[in-house]
Amino acid sequence: MRYFLQIAYRGTAYHGWQVQHNAVGVQAVIDDCLTRQLGEEIHSIGCCRTDTGVHAKKLFMHFDLEKELPPNFKFKINSFLPKDIVVQGVYKVPHNFSARKDAVKRTYRYYISQEKNPFLIGLAGFVWEPLDIDKMNEAAKQLLQYHDFETFSKANSQTEHHLCDMYSAEWHKTDSQIYFEISANRFLRGMVRMIVGTLIQVGRGNLTADEFAPLIEKKNRHDAGAAVPAEGLYLWDVLYPEGVLEEIIN
Repeated sequence: MRYFLQIAYRGTAYHGWQVQHNAVGVQAVIDDCLTRQLGEEIHSIGCCRTDTGVHAKKLFMHFDLEKELPPNFKFKINSFLPKDIVVQGVYKVPHNFSARKDAVKRTYRYYISQEKNPFLIGLAGFVWEPLDIDKMNEAAKQLLQYHDFETFSKANSQTEHHLCDMYSAEWHKTDSQIYFEISANRFLRGMVRMIVGTLIQVGRGNLTADEFAPLIEKKNRHDAGAAVPAEGLYLWDVLYPEGVLEEIIN
């Protein structure tokens, strides 16, 4: 049987999602708790990877199990997990349904505080000077016209290609913060943080909205702005085809 878990975590203490040999990733912590609770060696697959320090409001993972989940599984697994990781939902899915391959849309948000706030340390990026949100949105709209985003891909990422179907990209403003929300079928390693860093240059007036599109066309990482810190980035939502996820209440 195959199960999906919907999880959320604060990524500050972890070296990203992926299992690593010399550092602690969120996946390794969850797999260890599942193995101890279920009595079977669990090796999960996540819907995507997050980098060191990146947070997840909603991330899905799947794992296979030879037996039914025990009663009160969600309560029990949450009691095993550290306080910065939580299982929010448990689903039974077809045996060939994949958390990674069958996701149809992924959404990220990047939060920026524009005033000093000690309670947002580790949870938001900080930019003190004024930013022109209208110009940043003018530039961000141009992302929807492209599919090849090599400009915003980390070097030596070993990806097969740099193609992404972009669905939306827009800046929003709250009372004391701004945030950038972007949705696509897939993202390249480091892509969102590099896009945000480049759009901030537009907001500062160091780059015009008309100069933003040529950067994408050049496919040269060195032409893009510096990646913003990981602490402001959240995996916000992941969508799958309707009717597949059957939630288990226990």
